[in-house]
Amino acid sequence: MLNPNLEQIQLTKEEYERYSRHLILPEVGLDGQKRLKAASVLCIGTGGLGSPLLLYLAAAGVGRIGIVDFDIVDFSNLQRQVIHGTSWVGKPKIASAKDRILEINPFCQVDLYETRLSAENALDIVAPYDIVVDGTDNFPTRYLVNDACVLLNKPNVYGSIFRFEGQATVFNYEGGPNYRDLYPEPPPPGLVPSCAEGGVLGILPGIIGVIQATETVKIILGTGQTLSGRLLLYNALDMSFRELKLRPNPVRPVIEKLIDYEEFCGIPQAKAAEAQQQAAMQEMTVTELKQLIDNGAHDFVLLDVRNPNEYEIARIPGSVLVPLPDIENGDGVSKVKELLNGHKLIVHCKLGGRSAKAIGILKESGIEGVNVTGGINAWSQDVDSSVPQY
Repeated sequence: MLNPNLEQIQLTKEEYERYSRHLILPEVGLDGQKRLKAASVLCIGTGGLGSPLLLYLAAAGVGRIGIVDFDIVDFSNLQRQVIHGTSWVGKPKIASAKDRILEINPFCQVDLYETRLSAENALDIVAPYDIVVDGTDNFPTRYLVNDACVLLNKPNVYGSIFRFEGQATVFNYEGGPNYRDLYPEPPPPGLVPSCAEGGVLGILPGIIGVIQATETVKIILGTGQTLSGRLLLYNALDMSFRELKLRPNPVRPVIEKLIDYEEFCGIPQAKAAEAQQQAAMQEMTVTELKQLIDNGAHDFVLLDVRNPNEYEIARIPGSVLVPLPDIENGDGVSKVKELLNGHKLIVHCKLGGRSAKAIGILKESGIEGVNVTGGINAWSQDVDSSVPQY
């Protein structure tokens, strides 16, 4: 309802006081605040981007906010997901978010969808809202959100983050480009590391999420120039912003229906290939590794393929660090050969994925290895709880 009947919308005395700094802005004023109260916004995700976004949309006076998420709050979230608190660890993120939103602004209506967004439910969930804000962190859901917005003609306020860099834009607004104009095809699965593997500066999603909130409010108010047609790139290390022009691709395929986005992004094939690789790969549990160490076995080398900064955080006793990038560029392969000297190779990382990749590369050079399932996280959970999890 981006063109509401403003005469039917009234503010209470408390709302006049609450929004006083908006009301005295000529670009907002009473009509603008009524537009905010009449607006409905759907946020996909309550993670790093969704946290600041939801806080500021609530504070601004958006009347109806929908939240889609099925995850629970984890200690590792608290470094950047500022809508959640320590007391909410282990509880649903959407419940935590609603509690905080209503603490900020009890005049907001908060709708909760504790479910994974899918091709089966996306259109029904998105349809009642004026604007959709994408706070997700994976390609299948980004394509799904985009296509649902295109089919229902909803603006899609987009943001993404990784390590020290972020980007933001507005898709599908007033004839502007959509996500498929930026990424016509998804990257191969596994090419882009997740934040859990690559890390992210905790402040970064705050900046990008606030930009998304700003664009959302501008669309509701109908004021200013949005990021539609412009991709804003931010580098926290350089404290620099730059823009790239985005234009609709005149020959892009027409979106006629929602599809299987896991299939589109190649995830089933990648999982099948990974399963095939694991089936051909020797594996051991952290408990079995602990038994080897306790028995005083000396016929193996325990190789850690994480990054040096991860090795400083936590390590398994007796492990030797050769980072996966060194193995990928070939320098680490010769080092592994020198380390082995006829011994058996056991490889681990944080969760087991990078070590499996390292074993695959080493196998091409004639080096067989055993993968430690679950990596050092499993070691911390099942063997030695004093080893920090990160």
